Amino acid sequence: MPVQPAKPVAPRPVVRQAAVPDEGAGLPCPSCGTPNAPNRRFCRHCAAELKPAAKTAPLPWWRTVRPFRRRVRASSGRGVRLLVVLAVVVALCAGGFLLLPAGRALFEDTRDKLGKPTPVTPMDVKASAEVPGHPAKNTTDGLRDRYWGAPATGASVTYTFGKPFRLVDLIITNGASAKPEEYAGQARALQMRMEVTTQDGEKYDEELTLSDKPGSQPIPTGISDVKTVRLVLRSAVGLTEDRHLALAEVEFFQRS
Repeated sequence: MPVQPAKPVAPRPVVRQAAVPDEGAGLPCPSCGTPNAPNRRFCRHCAAELKPAAKTAPLPWWRTVRPFRRRVRASSGRGVRLLVVLAVVVALCAGGFLLLPAGRALFEDTRDKLGKPTPVTPMDVKASAEVPGHPAKNTTDGLRDRYWGAPATGASVTYTFGKPFRLVDLIITNGASAKPEEYAGQARALQMRMEVTTQDGEKYDEELTLSDKPGSQPIPTGISDVKTVRLVLRSAVGLTEDRHLALAEVEFFQRS
């Protein structure tokens, strides 16, 4: 049989090996140690980054306090921040504890000024000494022309109340009477020592200085839970052998 001519076959291309530059003197890879050319960014062996970007320095602790939702970074001073916050909390608590009495006193004084004082009558009145005809109960009878007579300084009168109350004001009418023509008829005590005892047994001492004039003299106090009030006469004026100390009226007022 006749033979068909063969189809022409193109010659196969010849592959030549590309020349690989020698990178043995380049920068070694930080991961595998393979030398690389200076212009390469990644290792030709392990593809690790040859020049990693510099890491951002951690923020100081005081910049991570606010906002609190910010993510805490490494070495950002979390322990120091917690100590500072704890110290602030302790300082606030200590300040509140120390200022509590002052705050309570300010609150009570404000209520005293806003409220209307009402009179309080003691349940019992006792004096350490009395001049005949001038008992200590005359100081609470509401009449300013009758008085308690004491023979000398150091005499005291004690007022006892039925139930404890907030003493906001004390009004004293010194001398034998509130009338000017009768005021100087007897001696007067220009200073008194006020001793207040509360329901819990706590005591308050205060020196009262009175003016040598007729009429009532108000004295603001502001003492809670008052049970007894004791007045001791001191610094007499006009006291002679034929005269005695006179105290016309003592009025007590509570917060309404």
